[in-house]
Amino acid sequence: MAEKVGEEKKQHETLPLLTPYKMGNFQLSHRIVLAPLTRQRSYINVPQPHAILYYSQRTTNGGLLIAEATGVSDTAQGYPDTPGIWTKEQVEAWKPIVDAVHAKGGIFFCQIWHCGRVSNSGFQPNGQQPVSSTDKALTPQVRSNGTDVAPFTPPRRLRTDEIPQIINDFRLAARNAIEAGFDGVEIHGAHGYLIDQFLKDQVNDRTDQYGGSLENRCRLALEIVEAVSNEIGADKVGIRLSPFADYMESGDSNPKALGLYLAESLNKFGVLYCHMVEPRMKTVGEKSPECPHSLLPMRDAFNGTFLVAGGYDREDGANAIAENRADLVAYGRWFLANPDLPKRFEINAPLNKYNRETFYISDPVVGYTDYPFLETTA
Repeated sequence: MAEKVGEEKKQHETLPLLTPYKMGNFQLSHRIVLAPLTRQRSYINVPQPHAILYYSQRTTNGGLLIAEATGVSDTAQGYPDTPGIWTKEQVEAWKPIVDAVHAKGGIFFCQIWHCGRVSNSGFQPNGQQPVSSTDKALTPQVRSNGTDVAPFTPPRRLRTDEIPQIINDFRLAARNAIEAGFDGVEIHGAHGYLIDQFLKDQVNDRTDQYGGSLENRCRLALEIVEAVSNEIGADKVGIRLSPFADYMESGDSNPKALGLYLAESLNKFGVLYCHMVEPRMKTVGEKSPECPHSLLPMRDAFNGTFLVAGGYDREDGANAIAENRADLVAYGRWFLANPDLPKRFEINAPLNKYNRETFYISDPVVGYTDYPFLETTA
């Protein structure tokens, strides 16, 4: 019996996901990251006290958490009850949430975003049109509940002289995040939102210096990275990218070249990490069984910490670390349903199933803080 226990202990100790890692100035105790998950429980765009429990439940000493996508301005919104960080009230509301994560020894980054055309005039100040790289409208989408249809107002193409304001909104949001106590920010450059609308040639039909060539399409993303890095320090900046994805009708004709160019360009700024979504995740929550593409070229090109996300389980994640395909692995749905996911991975315990129907409801408990922990014995 003692021999068996010894073998199990050895297995737990050597699971690559549970090995420590130094991410810049941050000492992580393991490689399992809470992915940014939109939860739509920040009423009127203000983080709520129930988020204190939600995030602290998923905090481990030396674990990295990335907060849900947080709007950089009043034009950035595209969904009900998503948090912002552009007002004093929002900054103050984030503080106790961040404090709760820090009290348990967690490292907490705020994901900052702008939805661009993934919005409608109902979310916009004075009922105006959403802004984008383009004036091409987005096809109405079935919402995540599978029944409601989200209508999108045709966007207004940003004028060249308006782009510095967008960059400044990201800069100020990053400053506010640090004021709220976050350890850093993750710029959301993925999944068909504003930055991705500039990056992808399927959407970006501009003829100014922000459109056309690969370099021009990447200009906005890199100018935001530069502004945010100058404001809070590149050692506190990450970016999330999904070059291969086609979310919200934002695909690219040469995703490998796009991903590689961005990975190489980010090195100039010395940012802390690059967080890329696996090519197998072409659409939200859908994993392609066969995928000829790989993030390895981007992993090899980028000098900082490389995070991966997209349909990982325990074995997949362990292999990604063991084979040096990634430094850290972000888990979304499994971390949502298993607030003690690192512990479960450590002892290879069964996982709670997630309930997709409660992902985005506004209840402050159901589908949010009511997923059970492992039974602990005294």
